Amino acid sequence: MLRFLVRRVLLGILVLFLTVSLVFALFYVYPSDVARTLAGRQATPETIALIKARLGLDQPTYVQYGRYLWNLLHGNLGYDYYHNVPVTQIIATALPKTVSIALGASVIWLLLGVLNGVLSAVRPRSVADRTLTVFSLFFYSLPTFVLGLTLLYFFYFKLTIAGITFFPPGGYVNLADDPFTWFRSLILPWLTLALVQAALYTRLTRGSLLDVLGEDYIRTARSKGLGERRVVYRHGLRSALTPIVTQFGIDLGVLVGGVVVTESVFGIDGMGFEAVRAINDQNSPVIIGVVIVAAGAVVVANIVVDMLYAVLDPRVRLN
Repeated sequence: MLRFLVRRVLLGILVLFLTVSLVFALFYVYPSDVARTLAGRQATPETIALIKARLGLDQPTYVQYGRYLWNLLHGNLGYDYYHNVPVTQIIATALPKTVSIALGASVIWLLLGVLNGVLSAVRPRSVADRTLTVFSLFFYSLPTFVLGLTLLYFFYFKLTIAGITFFPPGGYVNLADDPFTWFRSLILPWLTLALVQAALYTRLTRGSLLDVLGEDYIRTARSKGLGERRVVYRHGLRSALTPIVTQFGIDLGVLVGGVVVTESVFGIDGMGFEAVRAINDQNSPVIIGVVIVAAGAVVVANIVVDMLYAVLDPRVRLN
């Protein structure tokens, strides 16, 4: 186990290094004129040169890259070009909002997807199976922004007009300030993400469980007289969860890096919102900071998933 963790951590560090290098090359080697944008259209060449010198953009690319790696090793992600705010402060403000959306939605879609998938698998080609299949295809094919706007229209706009103000107006509310209002402010974003993702997990669980229920050891368990519920939930579902855990780790890691569409629809300035704004402003330090957090989340999620394999399926060993 220790060798496995050390190997995966070293591999994760290599992935992060390559990711940072690639993003740095894209936004520092690609020609852009941040200094002129900051200085304004009427700025003189001398003013633009001073801004480049202050930001270190007048130095060779390899010098900028080496300085950025050195600062990164010391936990310094640089400063926002436009507001002179540390990137770590921007991420510290935006990350809890995105994590709140991702974790809450993931719990909902995991419960819905696995339960619906199991129901479809134990009763294949039944009315329930076909009904869940139709709903899964419907929500999976529905764009996230369309579902989010629809929920906003019916459950916020219409209810507010009717005098029912259950959902608070205006974006995200900090958990520490008011837990109940925080919960109410995230119900619609959670449902927007969860209904789309649950459709995928329903089909994935159904297919995986049907394959497992056809295995020899499942037929052996049934021949020994074990109850169907015990066969399905104790022996079948445990092995069938392996691809679901894999998909869940990837999805959760990606969502922590930013839920761009959902945050935009509901006016939440999380990681995705900050990333889009930084790209539009060519604000390279913020972009690289968001990418590092997203890549780190994916790496950690994959390490946890690999460790869970051995727990879910005794046939899997960490080598």
